[in-house]
Amino acid sequence: MCGVTDYRRYNDYMRTIALLLFIPLACALHAEVHHLTLRQAVEMALKQNTEIMMARLDEQQALQGVRVAQDPFTPRITVGSGLAYSNGFPMSIEGSAPSVVQAYAKQFIFNRQQSYVVAQAKEQARGAGIGVSARVDEVAMRTASLFLDAERAARASDMARKQADSLDKVTQSVKSQVEEGRVLPIESKKAALNLARARQLVASLESDQEFAETSLAVVLGFSAEDRARAVQEDRKPPEMPVSEEAAVESAVQSSKQLRQLESKIVAKGLEIRGDRAARLPRIDLVAQYGLFAKFNHYEDYFRKFQRSNGELGISFQLPVLPGPGISALTQQRNAEVEHLRLEMKNTRNNIIMTARQSWRDITKAEAAREVARLDLEVAREQVNIQLALMQEGRASMGQVEEARAGEDAKWIAFYDAGYALEKAQWSLAHQTGDLISALR
Repeated sequence: MCGVTDYRRYNDYMRTIALLLFIPLACALHAEVHHLTLRQAVEMALKQNTEIMMARLDEQQALQGVRVAQDPFTPRITVGSGLAYSNGFPMSIEGSAPSVVQAYAKQFIFNRQQSYVVAQAKEQARGAGIGVSARVDEVAMRTASLFLDAERAARASDMARKQADSLDKVTQSVKSQVEEGRVLPIESKKAALNLARARQLVASLESDQEFAETSLAVVLGFSAEDRARAVQEDRKPPEMPVSEEAAVESAVQSSKQLRQLESKIVAKGLEIRGDRAARLPRIDLVAQYGLFAKFNHYEDYFRKFQRSNGELGISFQLPVLPGPGISALTQQRNAEVEHLRLEMKNTRNNIIMTARQSWRDITKAEAAREVARLDLEVAREQVNIQLALMQEGRASMGQVEEARAGEDAKWIAFYDAGYALEKAQWSLAHQTGDLISALR
């Protein structure tokens, strides 16, 4: 009996182990790694990014709002029946005589207030279209930034692993020297510390790479389980404006934020004019038809009875005392317009300051990259010197590997400076409105 129980426990234990091994394997099989260039990543984001899709849905809603506002200017016909039995004098049902068939038609002919509502809806649809364009630019810039982060993290991880390998060789060399009594034991501890720091850097950079690739995959419209890996390539940087003033002028002229605020101001002005138009007369086209029944005793009360009856005319309305609400609404709208004008002024100032700062960031990044390049050249020359000394027997293999580790660190710094410069260039291209055209 104990043997059977033990056998069952063993089977349960093996099934649990298999399940624990299968879950990570299933997740790994479900996840997918997409290898993309910068151009491909941007094109993918513009096709299937959820934020762009939602912005386009908002635009579709705004376009349908125009049709809703135009609806009263098209004839609306209602057909029904008001059939009823009458006892005594035939009374009306909802303002109409009892009829076998009833038909009503109504249409706005002249209604300035509703005309301004239509114009406001069209302007809001235009603003929604500008919003879609602004969202496209924003997503493209975010995609480019995340792509550069993912590419930098991948390259830095590779360099850090090479550096760790070099320091591992240094550690082994120092251990041999300690065993031979050529150096103090403290040198071995220093080498082990440097190696531990290098391996810690590798783990940190690999984690940064995974996060950057996952973030890029989400922006591209993939699942958070997937990863988008940057394909390293030689890219041409975007063309820069000829001067700082040209960059500022281009940023102001191409700003989607300013165009959206201008559209809101125009729409609000149309709303004000629509509120004021409530004092104007309105003319509606009206039509009505009724087919009376014979059992309502109309012939007993009227000198002449006719079953088919209809009318066609216009309804004229003139507001005599519209009330103080119109004036209050106008004041509210004027305050909103003034608020938008102040917001537009602040936005313009922020665009100018940001464009100037981006131009200066590019200048500083170019200087930093040049310093990193010179520093790298010194480190590479130092490796060559150590190799020459080792061939002459005046330097050890550990010293050469230590010099190579230093060179790898300088490579990482040089790549970081290059990515900082490229990101600053793409940021300025985004502000000047040249990002999409440069990436396509």
